[in-house]
Amino acid sequence: MSFLQLTDVTKFYGSTCAVQAMNLAVEKGEFVSLLGPSGCGKTTTLQMVAGFEAVSSGRIELAGRDITHAKANTRGLGIVFQSYALFPHMTVADNVSFGLEMRKVAKAERKERVAQALALVHLDQHATRYPRELSGGQRQRVALARALVIEPPVLLLDEPLSNLDAKLREEMQFELRQIQRKVGTTTVMVTHDQSEAMSISDRVVVMEAGRATQIDHPHRVYEHPRTRFISTFVGKANLLPGLVTASSAARTHVSVGSLAVQVEGPAFRPGAAVLLSVRPEKLQLVPAVQGRLDGEVGERFFLGSQWLYRVMTPVGDLMVLAPNDGRNALAEGERTGVDWPDHCMRLLPADESALAELEATP
Repeated sequence: MSFLQLTDVTKFYGSTCAVQAMNLAVEKGEFVSLLGPSGCGKTTTLQMVAGFEAVSSGRIELAGRDITHAKANTRGLGIVFQSYALFPHMTVADNVSFGLEMRKVAKAERKERVAQALALVHLDQHATRYPRELSGGQRQRVALARALVIEPPVLLLDEPLSNLDAKLREEMQFELRQIQRKVGTTTVMVTHDQSEAMSISDRVVVMEAGRATQIDHPHRVYEHPRTRFISTFVGKANLLPGLVTASSAARTHVSVGSLAVQVEGPAFRPGAAVLLSVRPEKLQLVPAVQGRLDGEVGERFFLGSQWLYRVMTPVGDLMVLAPNDGRNALAEGERTGVDWPDHCMRLLPADESALAELEATP
C-alpha cells in the first residue's frame, strides 16, 4: 500500500464528470505534480484529497487509513493556496504559529517550531513583519512555512507560484524543491506550467478532460508521450500523419508522404493511421540535399540562446530549434536540409481508440 492512495476517485457536478476514475499511488517522501490545462480536473482532485470537495465515488487512503469522507480539519494535511491566504493583521511569526495554536501546542514548543520553520524558508529575520511588508516570493515562503510547521503527512500545493513574476518563479521552483527534499514531506502539487512540473517533480500526472492520461517520470513524459495531447502540451512537437506499412516487435515501418521511416516502439498493425512525433530541438539543419528532407525557411524567431525556424517541407511545415552559436542564422527563404536521429522519433496513435486497441493487444 502506498502512502497516499487514490482508487477510482470520481467527482460529478450534477451530470458533469470533473474527475473520472482517478488512480494514483504516491510514495512516502515523493513529490508528484498534477499537470494539465484549465478545467482538466487537477484542482478538483487536490480538493478531494484535502477534504474540501466530496468524493462522488472511489476511495482515498492515507498511510492505510480511509479518509475518503473524513472532514478536512481531521486529515492534518498542509496546504498552500494560490493566493497564499495569509492573515494581513498578523505578523509573519503569528501567521506561521496559527496552525500550532489551533492544535493546542504549548507556547514554548510553538516558539521553537516557528523559529525552525522560518529558518527553513530563510525568513527568520522577518518574523515581526506583516504580509504587506513582504515581496511576493517572501509571502509565498511564509505560506509554505505555515503549512510545514504543523509537520503534515502530506503537503498540498495549489498553483503556489502562479502569482510570481517569471524570474522569481524560476528561482522559487528550485527553492521549493530543496525545502521539500530537506524536510522529506510527501508533496502533491497542482500546476498548469509544464516546465515547473518537469523540473521539480519525481513524477508527473498529466490530466486531460478529467482523466489521468499518463503518470510517469518527467523525462519519460517528455521523451515518450502516450498521446497527441501530451506530446504537444508537454513541450512542443512536430506531428506528421503517417501509415504503418509493416511492423515487428522491435521496429515499425511508417510511410509519411514520400518519406519512409523506421521507428522503435509499440507495434502498430499494418495499415494503422499514426502520427510521427519529433521534438523541434531534436531536428538538425544541414546543407540542402544532405538530410532526410529538403525545405525552405518560412519564418525565423530569435529566442536568445536559440533560433526557432519554421521550415516548409514536402511532408509539412516543421518547427526546428537550433542553438545560437554566434554565427549567421539562416535567412527566410533560404533552402536547407532537415535531419534527425532515428531514436528521437516517436509513434503516437492517430486517435484514442487506436491507443485502446494497442494496449489491449497481448
